[in-house]
Amino acid sequence: MHLNNILKFKYLVSIIGIFLLFSMGNAEDLTIARLKYGGGGDWYSNSGSLSNLMNFIEEKTDLKMANNPAIVEINSPELFSYHYLYMNGHGNVYFSEDEVKRLRFYLENGGFLHADDNYGMDKSFRRELRKVFPDKELVELPFTHPIYHSVFEFPNGLPKIHEHDGKPPQGFGIFHNKKLVVFYTYECDLGDGWEDATVHNDPIEVKISALKMGTNIYYYHLY
Repeated sequence: MHLNNILKFKYLVSIIGIFLLFSMGNAEDLTIARLKYGGGGDWYSNSGSLSNLMNFIEEKTDLKMANNPAIVEINSPELFSYHYLYMNGHGNVYFSEDEVKRLRFYLENGGFLHADDNYGMDKSFRRELRKVFPDKELVELPFTHPIYHSVFEFPNGLPKIHEHDGKPPQGFGIFHNKKLVVFYTYECDLGDGWEDATVHNDPIEVKISALKMGTNIYYYHLY
C-alpha cells in the first residue's frame, strides 16, 4: 500500500474510533483542544479562557466536560483524539505543507475548528486557511444560522467583546458537504470574554454573552 494511503487509512481509523467512542456516550471525554501553531503568533493567549468556557458549558447544558482543555499540534498523533480545535492569538500563523494536508483531512472527516481572532491574527489566518482550502471561500454566516440559536439566542449574531477597530463582529465559515467545519470569529474577541474577570475587567454582562456564544459554538458542532 502506498505510504499516503497508509497514512490516510490510519487517520480514518482514528476518527472512526473517536466518534464510535463518543456515540457510545463516553461524555467524560468531551473537551476543547487548543491548537499550537507555528509562525510566531501567541497561540497560548488567554490561558484561562478555555477552562472557564468548559465549566460554563457543563453548568448550562447537559454535557459533561473534561476537567481541563488540551493542547495539540496538527502533526501530533493525538490530533484525532479531539473533534473540536480552538485557535486564537495576536500574531502570525503558519502551516507547513504537511500540516495543511493533515488539517484538511481532519476537517473533512469529522473535525471542527473555531478560529478566534484576538486582534492581529486575521491576515495570516486567512492566508493559511486558503492553503488548506484553496477551492473554498470564507462566507459570512447569516444571523439565522443555527450556530446563533443552538442554546442561547443571538438574533444579531456575534456579541462585541472588545472594540479594537470598532468594526462589527462577523462570523465566517468554511463548509464541507454542507457541514460547517471552520468557524471564524472576527472583530469579536470571544476568548478575552472567557478569560478570568481580573484579566480584562470586562463587565459581567459582556463576559456572560461571550460564554453563552462559546457554548453555542461548542453545542452546535456536536449536533
